[in-house]
Amino acid sequence: MITKINLRALGAMGGAALLAATALSTTAAAEDMTLRFAGVFPIDHQGTKMMEQVAADVAAADVGLTVEVFPANQLGSGEALFEDVARGNIDLASAFIYADTDPRLEFLSMPFLLGGWDDMESTLLNMDSEFNTILQEITDEYGVRVMAQNPEGFIGIVSSQEPQNWNNFDDKGMNIRVWSSSVVKSMVEELGYQATTMAWGDIFPALQAGIVDGAICCTKTATYSIFAKSDVGTHFVEYNSISELTTFYASQRTLDKLNDEQRAALQAAMTKASEDFFAYNRENDEVFGQKLLDKGYTILRLSDEEQAAMAAHVQETVWPAMAQNVGQDIIDRLLAAKEQQ
Repeated sequence: MITKINLRALGAMGGAALLAATALSTTAAAEDMTLRFAGVFPIDHQGTKMMEQVAADVAAADVGLTVEVFPANQLGSGEALFEDVARGNIDLASAFIYADTDPRLEFLSMPFLLGGWDDMESTLLNMDSEFNTILQEITDEYGVRVMAQNPEGFIGIVSSQEPQNWNNFDDKGMNIRVWSSSVVKSMVEELGYQATTMAWGDIFPALQAGIVDGAICCTKTATYSIFAKSDVGTHFVEYNSISELTTFYASQRTLDKLNDEQRAALQAAMTKASEDFFAYNRENDEVFGQKLLDKGYTILRLSDEEQAAMAAHVQETVWPAMAQNVGQDIIDRLLAAKEQQ
């Protein structure tokens, strides 16, 4: 495991060394490069199709750049990809950025920060938002460049049974998987669940085997594609607390080896794929909800009053505790930007 200090040093040293190495002839050094693009979605998931679209658009730009797509955790889990990209072992990734490397990245899992698709568009899809400015400031320290964001919708809880008291804060009688986030763990415990931290790649077999009763992990689209199609799970609890967010990000070491034409082609392809992915998910959210129902799933939805009460409770109890890891300055910047929307 590479330490936070080492990763930061790699980011700083890598930029300086590559600047000197490429100053003489950036264009010549960048000819006919092949980049490895790692993803976590299943092969037939729309997120993987967007990665393939990026590769196709870059090839069509004819700038001497080839992108090879490796979906479905072929080059490592989402938890590991950030460090591999920071090192320069992998050129590009499409994955959620976990807070394992830097606790400040917990802000990406801040619950009930966003209120709907319009909020997702202005906060997540917009690369000039305060949210993305903060993210880039942090990832710059590790030599990682955020290229585009891919909000997929709001995640819910996939479960193999109906949680008790699912629409209030009482004990749910259920143990669910959470990702490596103290913020998310605190949130689900506040809602009355027991929480077990588990890597993304372990969710499916754990739920299938009954090791956990459910998992907070997925949008309706992903729940259908990953679980329902394989006849795993029976319920989807739609809390609308956290947006599912994968990020297109790149090793700054790799970008420094590209010429201006190649960097522009890559950025344009990723921006277009990001916009297309968001439009697809916004249009198809309820379509996949119906597909879940058709597969025999039950979707549990809070009333407006229950949703407001849950959001207020989590904001009051979880947000203040985030400051220890995230930093009060980051929370203040996010809330100030939220008020201006």
